[in-house]
Amino acid sequence: MPTILFLFGLRFFFYSEEHLPMHVHVKNGDGKAKIIIETAEVVENNGIKPVDLKKAVDAVKQYKAEMMKAWKEYFDED
Repeated sequence: MPTILFLFGLRFFFYSEEHLPMHVHVKNGDGKAKIIIETAEVVENNGIKPVDLKKAVDAVKQYKAEMMKAWKEYFDED
């Protein structure tokens, strides 16, 4: 379960066996969420407060290229 980024108390990570579309899981002390990297769309939220979810979405937008690169490297995609 590689951690891609840790920011504002939010941990951004992949599970070892993922599926498309490219997405990142986000977890903090309140809960967890799943965000599509390409569009920064929240597809699942289980307890992360709106203010923290906005920070997570903004981080995905800001680090989109790095997250996509990490996905491709980890899952050995060209």
